[in-house]
Amino acid sequence: MEAEVAAVLGMEMAPFEALVAQLMSPTNDQRGHAEQLFNACKAQHPDTLVLKLVHTLQSGHVETRAMSAILLRKLITKDEVSLWSLLNPNTHATLKTQLLVCVQREETKSTLKKLCDTVAELAASLIEDGSWPELLPFMFQCVSSDVPRLQESALLMFAQLAQYMGPHLRSHLPTLHAVFQQCLSSNTSSDVRIAALRATASFVQTLESVQDRERFQNLLPGMMQTLSLALNNNEEATAQEALEMFIEVAGSEPRFMRRQLVDVVSTMMQIAEAESLEEGTRHLAVEFLITLAEARERAPGMMRKLPQMISRLFATLVKMLLDLEDLPAWHVADTEDEDVGESSNFEVGQECLDRLAISLGGNTILPVASDILPVYISDPDWKKRHAALITLAQIAEGCAKVMIKNLEPVVSMILNSFQDPHPRVRWAAINAIGQLSTDLGPDLQQLYHQRVLPALVGAMDDYQNPRVQAHAAAAILNFSESCTSDILTPYLEGVIGKLLILLQNGKRMVQEGALTALASVADSAQVQFQKYYDAVMPYLKTILINATDKQNRMLRAKSMECISLVGMAVGKDKFRDDAKQVMEVLMSLQGAHLEDDDPTISYMLQAWARLCKCLGQEFLPYMNVVMPPLLRSAQLKPDVTITDADTEDEGNDTDDDSVETITIGDKKIGIRTSVLEEKATACNMLCCYADELKEGFFPWIEQVAPILVPLLKFYFHEEVRKAAVSAMPELLRSGKLAVEKGQAQGRDQTYVKQLTDYIVPPLIEALRKEPETEIISSMLDSLNECIQLVGPMLDQGQIKAIVEEFKQVLTASSTRKRDRAERTKTEDFDAEERELLHEENEQEDEVFDQIGECIGTLIKTFKASFVPFFDELMPFVTPMLSKDRTSEERRIAICIFDDIAEQCGEAAIKYYDTFLPFMLEAANDINCDVRQAAVYGIGVCAEFGGAKFKPVVREALERLNAVVSHPAARQQDNIMATDNAVSALGKICQFQRDSIDATQVVPAWLGCLPLKGDLVEAKIVHEQLCSMVESSDPQLLGPNNQFLPKIVSVFAEVLSSGAELSNEQTAARMVTLLRQMQQRLPPAALASTWSALQPQQQAALQSILSPQTS
Repeated sequence: MEAEVAAVLGMEMAPFEALVAQLMSPTNDQRGHAEQLFNACKAQHPDTLVLKLVHTLQSGHVETRAMSAILLRKLITKDEVSLWSLLNPNTHATLKTQLLVCVQREETKSTLKKLCDTVAELAASLIEDGSWPELLPFMFQCVSSDVPRLQESALLMFAQLAQYMGPHLRSHLPTLHAVFQQCLSSNTSSDVRIAALRATASFVQTLESVQDRERFQNLLPGMMQTLSLALNNNEEATAQEALEMFIEVAGSEPRFMRRQLVDVVSTMMQIAEAESLEEGTRHLAVEFLITLAEARERAPGMMRKLPQMISRLFATLVKMLLDLEDLPAWHVADTEDEDVGESSNFEVGQECLDRLAISLGGNTILPVASDILPVYISDPDWKKRHAALITLAQIAEGCAKVMIKNLEPVVSMILNSFQDPHPRVRWAAINAIGQLSTDLGPDLQQLYHQRVLPALVGAMDDYQNPRVQAHAAAAILNFSESCTSDILTPYLEGVIGKLLILLQNGKRMVQEGALTALASVADSAQVQFQKYYDAVMPYLKTILINATDKQNRMLRAKSMECISLVGMAVGKDKFRDDAKQVMEVLMSLQGAHLEDDDPTISYMLQAWARLCKCLGQEFLPYMNVVMPPLLRSAQLKPDVTITDADTEDEGNDTDDDSVETITIGDKKIGIRTSVLEEKATACNMLCCYADELKEGFFPWIEQVAPILVPLLKFYFHEEVRKAAVSAMPELLRSGKLAVEKGQAQGRDQTYVKQLTDYIVPPLIEALRKEPETEIISSMLDSLNECIQLVGPMLDQGQIKAIVEEFKQVLTASSTRKRDRAERTKTEDFDAEERELLHEENEQEDEVFDQIGECIGTLIKTFKASFVPFFDELMPFVTPMLSKDRTSEERRIAICIFDDIAEQCGEAAIKYYDTFLPFMLEAANDINCDVRQAAVYGIGVCAEFGGAKFKPVVREALERLNAVVSHPAARQQDNIMATDNAVSALGKICQFQRDSIDATQVVPAWLGCLPLKGDLVEAKIVHEQLCSMVESSDPQLLGPNNQFLPKIVSVFAEVLSSGAELSNEQTAARMVTLLRQMQQRLPPAALASTWSALQPQQQAALQSILSPQTS
């Protein structure tokens, strides 16, 4: 090898050029040997190798020059360890000079482009330290030259370097602007114009200040002209390139278009409508328009200002749905391969209608749809009727809130189409009902069950069209998922009877649909399904046992799903005998060798978990069978391929639906989703087992925890992370219970501490790195459960880490909310945007809520010793009380203080000056939840604040009185706040008696009893009343026992409500007190007390106090 290296790197160029040629060889052996030799040169003589490549760039054949450019680029920029830092300074200088010489001299366009890529990538790493000062003057020299080839090269490099050179080019912006303007003019060549468009688009996306972007705004007409000229010259490939750049700008800097929005959108609309153009060109124009509509964060509401354009775009998308063929294959298909005969136009139209409705909302889209769809639905052409129904299904999600307000015409349009003469239209009508059941549930189910369910049952009779039958069964699934048992029960007989007929007589796809529908109906009906169990289960078992050949794999898999869901619905007593037989079949299947793509695997994992949920601890003997394959699936590695984003697709995975591709920076990452879905299912099932079996899961913790804990940071798939997050408290609970119940093979609390240390710190760390707000909420929820389970075992360092994380999460959440508030200041912000913004902020409130819950749990666990940590959180919690925060944030902040005041006693007094003024003001807040938290806190402060509370007693009474005496105090929304205010009054009576006029306040408090809204507070307050009567509280009884009738009537109401308003001990004490009154009160006083009661109260008391017959 050394001799070969020496020969290749020697004075002669021929051996080296031969090596470069062999690296392109189609034969593996020759190419493999060349790669070995090349790598040896790289390792032993990097400087010589690089200089040889530069030399080849100037003298070799076209192919050799192109390959040398690629190799050089990989060596100095792309390799995991770039050679650049290993080269000596002379090589650096030669390389930089010669690369620019090559750019000037190279005539072949494709090689020149590769050279420009190499220069740009090298420059990107050298710009920061200014170690290539010659580059910028060279680029300006080229772009200002009269040679189109050099102009284009410089523009390509400017485009690539825009993101790196932004700050360095600040002083050159006027020159760049002039250069770009000149190069975009119609006098230049097509290649120069498109390169100028690329450079301009790149710079627009990197300009930081509004002023700089404004300066570039007048380049937009030139950019648009580049697109128009390409189309006029029939250069559609160039036009498509231009459109892709416009899409980039629309996504990142949509407001750049704002001044000329009408012209830009109008041109794009014309392209989208032009049927003479290639589909790819039209689709890119549509993509631009949709991207602009979706750019809510940067240009909220902008597209809604062009209602005529939205109407045209909507009409164009609906028209695309007409590009559909009624192929025989659709009618005779064995599987629900829904897209038979559907074109790429159809697919784009379908997807973009969905996106348009979601981005612009129902107030904008529904009026447009109302103009177009009635015309289409009544057209003689079946394709138009089909398009109207597909459109309804696609826009339902985005228009749901508005559509729900006027559902009648929509439902009627769809249900009338159930009778359409064309089966594909009937299919589309069923599809629309299924989609609406999901997007508009449960409203649709509650309002229209009496029309929808019979229509679906009727559609299952369409034996001439199995696709229609199967889809009707699928729609039953959608409908029943958001359907309560009481709505479904009257239809069960008809639905189940029809599904059983399909199971016996239908084609395979119809049988599969029927199984899925049965499973869903059972899941919704629950115990109501019991009466049909004996008729259904034999059929399901027959399919499970007999559907063994390859083409019936999905049928068998769905029978597992159906059996397990039916079992869960009817309960283990009804299901037990069949369950054993089913599990025998599953065990034999598990032992069999199944192919990797067999759906049985995933369905079986889920069926086992449902059987466990149904059978509970009786399932334990099967765990040894279930767990090994489950653990294997949970440990599946993601099938990931990483390539350079700019490398041409090899064509192997581009059309593979199971591979999802994302681009991050200059890398393209392909991920096989089927592997991730199986992994997510397995992780969810592990969580299910731990949750269901509790301490019974203990033997598996040591295997499961090391699998799931690292998956808290599994960023390839959200469902995997969610499952891992949910499992953390379940694993802790399982270990803790096993130790407490002596089922942990001699393990003690040390084991629980070790498990805590293994689980909690990674959960905290994952929280720090989690990008999704929804999962942050789940992580906080899990963390809260963990603290509830093992809080006392957390050490100071762990508590500090938790508190630090709370600070980070609160700061990040506040930043996100602040950024959203900035959007409200943009020119086009409107009511629809405000509603969407409110929804996004609600997710943030959920994060705040979970943090409040966690802090509350820490306070309850550590009491006063948590105070030093709370001091650190104060700067984050106090701002949440501000009027400009949401009512939910204010409620959470008040609840946190309620907990501190209640749990930390004396140590919390120092916070009263900060929080009490807010609490008193919030006691009369417009929001009932804020009021409830505030009045509860006032009661807590009255109880634990001692002298610190005295100065505010008077104001507290006034504010509490305003709550309880409000005319609407007893309405459903207000009752919880009212009851808590009454409870707080009681605490002031009990703990601050010397600061009040008890003769006024105590009777007023008594007048508010009994409490019936907040059942927790009711029990506390009624116990307090009992204690005060037992101690013959003079202010409570009043002069001459004048309030005794009221006390007795309260007792009567409480006692007649069963255990709802009092606990057992309080009820017994009340009965004792009443009996004492019977014995001790003079007959006249007793008679007068009794006569003041309502007749039903008298009857209740008589029954309670009558001597018990033995």
